[in-house]
Amino acid sequence: MTQAETTGPASGPGNTLRGVLWAALSVAIFSGWFVVTRFSVAQAGGVSTLTVWDITVLRFGVGAVILLPVLLAPWLIRGRRRLPPGAGREGLLFAVLWGAPFVLLIALGLQLTSAGRAAAVTPTMMPVFAGLFGWLLLGDRPGRLRLAGYAAIAAGLLGLILAGAGLHGMRAVAGFAAMLGAAALWAIYTLRFRRSGLTALQSAALICVWSALLVVPGYLILGLGQLQAAPLQEVLVQAGYQGVLMSVVAVITFNRAIALLGPAAATAMIALIPVTASLLAFLVLGEALSPAEIVAVLVIVAGVLLASRSPSPAMSSTPSPRH
Repeated sequence: MTQAETTGPASGPGNTLRGVLWAALSVAIFSGWFVVTRFSVAQAGGVSTLTVWDITVLRFGVGAVILLPVLLAPWLIRGRRRLPPGAGREGLLFAVLWGAPFVLLIALGLQLTSAGRAAAVTPTMMPVFAGLFGWLLLGDRPGRLRLAGYAAIAAGLLGLILAGAGLHGMRAVAGFAAMLGAAALWAIYTLRFRRSGLTALQSAALICVWSALLVVPGYLILGLGQLQAAPLQEVLVQAGYQGVLMSVVAVITFNRAIALLGPAAATAMIALIPVTASLLAFLVLGEALSPAEIVAVLVIVAGVLLASRSPSPAMSSTPSPRH
């Protein structure tokens, strides 16, 4: 495990300020991911510049190239240790849970609904699923505050789905279903990651490399993408954001924030993502939530904050949402 996952927060006002800055950068990257991905997979008029397969290949192809030294030459990276036994098999499972399938579901959901709605579903439902799965499978019974928080998140999500269906029809409902599926995969990964003995960066490297090996050959052979038809500037932006910011930088910023602020900061950051992403979606994409949807998002955020008052292991050690 990383230092951030095995020790408490560093003390002192200087460390707190640095932790807040790292956290703010993390929230900005995570929130911007929904907006940047939505921009390419669902352009105005319903005409997509890039396919969900393009986004997935850029994400893991670039990430695999950058993170391959973590697996092949860990001594080149300061403070990194060799992979534990069985890490290759564990990495393949991680790639199935939080690799290409996860990103494909997110991209599909973003084609069918807005960035703000998507950001209100997957990051906030992940700790709910993690808590429930931990309860059912591991006997980690949540406390009353956490259950109340989960109930508020579920109520807000139901309101968001009903409001979205009323405004956008079954297309929005299908988008929410894809986001819920992504949240469930993320939650299972989170529970598994805690017991893997891997660092966050090692896990990110394994996910990127395995996902690239699984997806890129079929992408090339079957001609699933349209990178050649997309503007070069857009391809470069997506490659940088997906492969560099989300696969590498987000891992570092998130773990630095947790090391300086403590594990409970993970949940607080998750609560900020729907609000920040909705604001960015409005400013960048012109996507505005209806008054009913705004109320639903606020209920979801309140539920996340309430659940964080009684942190669970699944939530307190949540690894970075880099995929």
